Amino acid sequence: MESLSGERERLNAQRESLREGLDTARRQANEQRDRAHQITLRMETMRTSRSSIEDNLRRVEEQIGSLRRRMEELDAAMASEQDPVAEMEQELKALVERRVAVEKELAEARARVQALEESMRGHDQQRLVIERELESARSRLESLRMTQSELKVRRENLLEQLAETELALDELLAGLPEEADIDTWAKRLEEVQARIHRLGPINLAAIDEFREQTQRMEYLDSQLADLTEALETLENAIHKIDRETRSRFKATFEQVNARIQEMFPRLFGGGQAHLEMTGDDLLTTGVAIMARPPGKRLSTIHLMSGGEKALTAVAMVFAIFELNPAPFCMLDEVDAPLDEANVGRFCDLVREMSERVQFIFITHNKTTMELADQLIGVTMREPGVSRLVSVDVEEAAAMATG
Repeated sequence: MESLSGERERLNAQRESLREGLDTARRQANEQRDRAHQITLRMETMRTSRSSIEDNLRRVEEQIGSLRRRMEELDAAMASEQDPVAEMEQELKALVERRVAVEKELAEARARVQALEESMRGHDQQRLVIERELESARSRLESLRMTQSELKVRRENLLEQLAETELALDELLAGLPEEADIDTWAKRLEEVQARIHRLGPINLAAIDEFREQTQRMEYLDSQLADLTEALETLENAIHKIDRETRSRFKATFEQVNARIQEMFPRLFGGGQAHLEMTGDDLLTTGVAIMARPPGKRLSTIHLMSGGEKALTAVAMVFAIFELNPAPFCMLDEVDAPLDEANVGRFCDLVREMSERVQFIFITHNKTTMELADQLIGVTMREPGVSRLVSVDVEEAAAMATG
């Protein structure tokens, strides 16, 4: 009786100890999770700062490249002249000083980037340490939970076994001899369980149940094999589509890039333009247009004027259109932001392409109207009443000359 009472008290004490350990492990896990979250936020902030510094570095490098080209031009001009001009020497000196300042700024920016990278590496290592500590705390917490569950199940089993005997716990403890020992009774219990085990199975339906479960397992194995084969086939098809997509995109990009390099100088009367990919993966990369009109620096289309953007867009559309032409092409007031010279070059290109494609364009420019074979206008002879007017240019010219 005293042994069972001591066992009960020991179980309660162990349960309280496990509960305290479980609460401690939970608090430690929450603290480690908060620390990991704070470090993750600091890393994101540093990544943003690094990206900003890298952008500044690129702009500074572009300025250095521009200054170097300007210096080369000045050196060439000075070499071609017998008597150097004092004004050019002063400009060269100013440019050299500016170059030194820019290179100093570039070195400082690189040093800051390197410091940020070292700091990020340190935070990464600290985050990994915290994650390992958090994982260890979770393991301890899970172990404590398992131990608590085992004790709970063991207690419930003891209570159920005691309930099956229709005996009260207090009465059973009172009826136990004073020399009762837990180890001795556990040994006797093991002997009884071994004797029961030697009796062998007594479930006569176990063979039928085993056969039924075996058939079900074979059916599930066949289903798993079919699903695995279908998954492999699907993955192979995806890889094949990705390869074909990359190949076609690369070929199309190169063709369009070659055509826009031809179209751009014709529309602008000089200059150059090309396409650039904004990423390394051909499946997710974007495409940027880099253009340099005559007399300007190389830049993206966002830094151009309205007319330059329109001409660059026309060059891009015509380059794609020649790659995969259609019977018709509709242009809606493309020449609106263009000046007279650009309109002339635009009309020359449309006239050349009209031998292969029929153009339908909306315009208010007289020069562009002169290019058309058919003119269709909208007039309002009466208020609120619109009317279409169609003119065949060739027939009108024949009537005018006849």
